Amino acid sequence: MLTLKTLRDDPKAVIEKLKIKNFDAQPIVDKVLELDVRRRSLQTESDALLAQQKQKAAEIGGLMKQGLRDAAEAAKAEVAVLKARSAELLARMDEAAAELDSQLVLMPNCGLVKPGKGAEDNEIVKTGGPEVKLPEGALPHWDLARKYDIIDFDLGVKITGAGFPVYKGKGARLQRALINFFLDQNTAAGYREVEPPVMVNRDSGFGTGQLPDKEGQMYHAEVDDLYMVPTAEVPVTNIFRDVILGEGQIPQRLTAYTPCFRREAGSYGKDVRGLNRLHQFDKVEIVRVEKPEDSYRALDEMVAHVESLVNKLGLQYRILRLCGGDLSFTSAITYDFELWSAAQGRWLEISSVSNFETFQANRLHLRYRDAEGKIQLAHTLNGSSLALPRVVAALLEDNQTPDGIVIPEILRPYTGFDRID
Repeated sequence: MLTLKTLRDDPKAVIEKLKIKNFDAQPIVDKVLELDVRRRSLQTESDALLAQQKQKAAEIGGLMKQGLRDAAEAAKAEVAVLKARSAELLARMDEAAAELDSQLVLMPNCGLVKPGKGAEDNEIVKTGGPEVKLPEGALPHWDLARKYDIIDFDLGVKITGAGFPVYKGKGARLQRALINFFLDQNTAAGYREVEPPVMVNRDSGFGTGQLPDKEGQMYHAEVDDLYMVPTAEVPVTNIFRDVILGEGQIPQRLTAYTPCFRREAGSYGKDVRGLNRLHQFDKVEIVRVEKPEDSYRALDEMVAHVESLVNKLGLQYRILRLCGGDLSFTSAITYDFELWSAAQGRWLEISSVSNFETFQANRLHLRYRDAEGKIQLAHTLNGSSLALPRVVAALLEDNQTPDGIVIPEILRPYTGFDRID
């Protein structure tokens, strides 16, 4: 969340920076500054009334000592009026402060990237992996899943609905293998594994920026006012909500596996076929909490780590730096990883690695104590490492042969088999 101080100091700069995200901040900035003036004016008036109350209270004591009871009672009546007026002012101050905060949370993080309208303007910064050469008659993953009876989309529709597939046999074991492989790779790279809840409260959703921005995309258990997690980023980052980390407690590096739940309202067509877009899917996440001066080095390390996972799986990929128009509400900068699906003839996003700078930390009240003892806002970062559905899609499609689907060698100790046939 952008701070009020940032808007006070240079509102024009904020408006210009948010234009990079194609966001018109002018009306909100004007409203926030107007509410801030009103709140401070009320505060000044309230302080003056409080001073009057103190002065009258002192007078009452003197009048009572002099035996001037009637005058003292009159002064008490004046104090009662002042207190009532103070209570009214405090209520109006609280109302202005609440309205101010409700406006602040509507503004996205400022992007540190190039302008652009959408995905077509993203910058390709790197490509890698072997070129995919499919055999004649190659099939997309949804046909492969049916052929080898490893993923049942129709059964998922029967049990729950579209976007909730059932993994079977070697398909289920491949899921478990990938989860364990990613977690092992992450812990070997210095991330501590945690297993968080897959439901979070409203404060947690607000802390990482999903609420109120993405409320319509989250599954909500209304009776308990709990949300199914759209990503492990939410519960893991909220471990540090309302925390002040000591000098020796930062950086923090965590990894977690969770199922993820997204309504994906408005998705349709080829983008939702098979594993391309699901309502429930598995994902392994990495989260970091860093000092501001270290966060961009950490971002580079996270990008390199995710790239190493894709390389170990032997998949063709590219890395994109997102433009302002494709950047998420909370992110200052994001790198996306995409895999090439030769069977579908398109790129499939499998990971986003982002630096949120202080945006989430401000909402979370996540701070650290520096070497001089001063309390500062931390920087938060997260990345998929990796999201399973499209990784599985690429693994099935890219490794198909006339004799079955070959499992990458690095996964075989986890799957217990080298081929799906």
